Parts: sequence; C-alpha cells; structure tokens
Amino acid sequence: MKKILPIALFCSFALNAQVLPKFTHDIAMKLAEKPMKCINQEYPNKTAHIINNEQEVLLSPSDLHPSFYGCFDWHSSVHGHWMLIRLLKSKPNLANRKEIIALLANSFQAEKIKEESAYFTKYEISANFERTYGWAWILKLDEELMTWDDPQAKIWHQNLKPLTDEILRLWKIYLPKQTYPNRTGVHPNSAFALGFAIDWAKAANDEIFLGQLNEKAKYFYLNDRKTPAYLEPDGSDFFSPSLEIADLMRRVLPQKDFVKWFNAFYDKKSIANISEIPIISDINDFQTVHLVGLSFTRAWTMKAISKALPDHHPLKKQLAETSTLFLNNALPLLFQGNYGGDHWLASFAVYAMTEE
Repeated sequence: MKKILPIALFCSFALNAQVLPKFTHDIAMKLAEKPMKCINQEYPNKTAHIINNEQEVLLSPSDLHPSFYGCFDWHSSVHGHWMLIRLLKSKPNLANRKEIIALLANSFQAEKIKEESAYFTKYEISANFERTYGWAWILKLDEELMTWDDPQAKIWHQNLKPLTDEILRLWKIYLPKQTYPNRTGVHPNSAFALGFAIDWAKAANDEIFLGQLNEKAKYFYLNDRKTPAYLEPDGSDFFSPSLEIADLMRRVLPQKDFVKWFNAFYDKKSIANISEIPIISDINDFQTVHLVGLSFTRAWTMKAISKALPDHHPLKKQLAETSTLFLNNALPLLFQGNYGGDHWLASFAVYAMTEE
C-alpha cells in the first residue's frame, strides 16, 4: 500500500506560500526514503544501452552498471546517490544514517566503480552515454564527496575517481567539438551541464578546464538578447531553458557584466511567463510529471540569480519571492504521484532547498 505523507508536514506551505520552507529533520527523512527505495530497485528500467550484438540482449541493468543500475535510469541513480551524500552532510543526526551509509558503501565499492568507468570505453558508441546530463551529475556527486571532511567520504571519493576521471577525459575531448548549445528543457540542456561542470572545476581547482568551460559558455550565450521565454515551457520540460542560461552566466561573468547581460536577455513578457506555476494535468504520467521538476529547477535558478543581482536591481526581490512560490508548490506534489516522479524528484527538492 502506498504510504501517504502526513498533510501536517507541508500544511505551512499552503498557509503562507511566501515563507521559505524549512529543511527540517522530518522532511529530510521523508525525502531520503525516495532514493533509498529505488537505488537497488532494478525494474522498471530505461537502460539507454545500444545493443551491439546478440549476446547483449540478455544483459540486465545491473550487468551493465553495477553501481548505478536502479532508480529507473543511470542519471537518476547518480543524483540519488548525490542526494544521500548531501543529506548526510547537512543532517548528520538522521535517524536512518546507518542505513544510508550501508547503501552508499555498497554502491561505492572500488570494483563496481571500475566497471562503471569501463563501460564508457567498452563500446564505440558508449562514449556518448549520458552526455552531458549524466556527466554533470557525476561531477556534482564527486564535488559533494570532495568537499566533505569525513573519513568514509574520502574513501568513497577515491573509489569514485576512475569514473570521474573518465567523464572528465570524455568531456575535455567533446567540449572543443561542441559547436552549438542544446537549448532544450530536458536532459541534453547544455547550460545546466556547463554550470555543474564549472562548480566542479572551481571546487577541484582545475583552472584549465574552468577556463575552457567559461569560454564555451560565453561563446554559446554571451550575445543572447530578448530570449523568447514567453514560449516556455514545452510539455515535458523540467528545465527552463532561459533560466538555465542565466544561472550559468551568473557563474561566468563579473556582477556588473552579468547585470548588463541579464537586462538585455529578458523582457517583462518573458519574466512574467516563467514566473507562472506549471499546470500538472496528470502527475502519474512519466513525462508530464517533469513539470513538477520544472518548479524545483526554476526555484533554485531564480534563487541563485537573485543572489547574483545587486540589491538595487528591480528583479532581485521578485525572483527570490517567486523562487519560494515554486518550491512551496512543488514539495507537496513530490509525494502525490507514482514511480515516474518518485525515482528522481526528491533529488531536485533537496538541491532546491539546500544549495547556497
């Protein structure tokens, strides 16, 4: 029987949508249940594996990916692991801490991660696997471990290194060849991936990669003007293409330059449109539920952009308040759907609530 979240846990959001929800111990526990249930759940599964020969038809998800086979698809498993690491760091007294650590220790076994890394060179086509959305989440996972001063985290970080190094190798090959950005509102979005890669490069002090990423971001987006955000969203978006670009450029440009760019990027019509709450017609549809994720990503990008703007900017307060509205709208919805949202939305909620 499906467990129903106590209404009292989120009733404060409905009573005052302007109040930023508190990331309490109880909410963290409820959110942790989502990846803990699915990290070892192998089916249903969308492997995205290209079958190269007759023998590969019989390969199971766990045969292909011994660490990240659960949660419906590889990238969701990766950011489910990231989420649990973030929870352990931000809520060290979680009642289910031991269970989380045991789950992560199983996934971060050195031999399993080596097999994950080997997948990217095992087949000619596999070098493109999860490019660049899953790559971005691997770097975010590595960054989370890298910045945690914990003995167990240091072991996991070292064990993850072969996979991180392989992703970096592939990304550094691909980046110079990436002539055009992908401006979609789903997985291939280039601005989102570049933003996470920049975060990793800063944390890792990889100045060469950071410089390449910054230059590519400018090449793609510096001359963008009057973005048509009044056309957003598409029917299964979980990213706002325009906000992902703005969230990237606030990482790349000095504040003065960012404000000048931002003022030319948006007009009132587009700001008004992306400030509207998405309509979720069927929360049990695996594609339509993406729009719940859109509220979370709009929340975290608007919050970050607001912080990047100077105090006198006319949109600073509006973006911060709208960010809170999106977060309050999406949190209760996270617990009202089926596996289409359960396998990934909690990670987005945690990022939106904890990322500074």
